[in-house]
Amino acid sequence: MSDNSVISTRVRLARNLKDFPFPCKLSPEGMEKVIEKVRSAVKNSNSSIASDFKFIKMSDLTEAQCVSLVERRIVSPEFIGNTEGRALLVNSDESLSIMINEEDHIRIQAITKGLALEQTYDLVDKLDTLLDESLDFAFSEKLGYLTQCPTNLGTGMRASVMLHLPALEKSRAIGRIAGNLSKLGLTIRGTHGEGTEPKGSLYQLSNQVTLGISEKAAIENLKNITSQLISQEELARERICSNIDVQDSISRSLGILKYARTIAHDEALQLLSNVRLGVVSGQLKDVPLLTIDKLMTDVEPATLMVNSGKNLSAAQRDVARADLLRKALEEV
Repeated sequence: MSDNSVISTRVRLARNLKDFPFPCKLSPEGMEKVIEKVRSAVKNSNSSIASDFKFIKMSDLTEAQCVSLVERRIVSPEFIGNTEGRALLVNSDESLSIMINEEDHIRIQAITKGLALEQTYDLVDKLDTLLDESLDFAFSEKLGYLTQCPTNLGTGMRASVMLHLPALEKSRAIGRIAGNLSKLGLTIRGTHGEGTEPKGSLYQLSNQVTLGISEKAAIENLKNITSQLISQEELARERICSNIDVQDSISRSLGILKYARTIAHDEALQLLSNVRLGVVSGQLKDVPLLTIDKLMTDVEPATLMVNSGKNLSAAQRDVARADLLRKALEEV
C-alpha cells in the first residue's frame, strides 16, 4: 500500500485562557489583551521554534490575502468572516500557525505534506508546550481542555488528512463510506472542512471525538482508517484505470493543462485531479506529483492574485491560471 492518496496532514489544538470569556463574549479591549498575551508568550520564549514566527493583524490584510490563507489551509473560513480583534502567528514555511480569537482564544496548527500524523502531532504538541509555559489554559480535571463548542471538549484536538479519492468518487462509494465513518468517530468533508464541497476529488478526513479519548488513541484511529481508505482507493483505481475512456480523459486533461490559454478554477482542479490519477496509477510517468499538489493550491482564485500581486477580474484570473499551468508543465 502506498500513501500517495494523501496530500497533507494537519493537527489543530483548541485552547482558551482561564481568566477571559470565550471570544464570542469578549470586548474589543479583551480581544486585544488576549492577542498581546499570546504574542508575548511566543515572542518571549527561548525556544528556537518561536523565533521563526511572523505576527499578522487580520484587519491589516486585504480580502484576497485573507481568502488565500483559507485556500492554503492556514486559517479556517470562519476566521476571516470578521477580522476585527483577530490575529495570526505563522512561521516562514507555514507549517506552524496560531489563530488568535477564532471560536476559541487559541487554535494551534501544524500542517505537513503527505501522511505524517505522529510527526505533525509532535510539532503541534511542542508549540502547545511552549505556550503552556507562560499562559494559564482553561482546564478541568473531569472534562479536559475547556472549549466554546462542547464537541471540542477534552483533548481539544482535531487531526485530519487531505485525501485525493478520484477512483472512489467515480465509483460513487463516498456516500456509503461517509456513513460508516461516522460510526467510527470520524467524519469526511469537503476540501475546506465543514460545510464545503469537495473540489478536484479532495476530501478531508478528521476525528470527531475529543472527549474520553487520548490524543494518541485518536491519532491511531485516524491513521488506521486512513490506511483502509487508501487501500479502497487503490482497488477502485485499478478497476477504473483499465477503462480506455478513463485513460483518454487523463491524457486529454494533461494536454489541456499544457496548452490552454484560459481556464476556469473548477475546470483546472478537475483536470489536475485527472492528471494526478494518471500519475499515481502509472499512466503518466514524467509528471512530478509534488508539482500537481502545489498547483492544486496555486490555481485557487485569491492565491493566484496574491502571488501575482494584482487584483484580477474573473476573466483575467482564468488567463493567469492557464499561463501558470503552462509554465509549470511545459517540460512535462
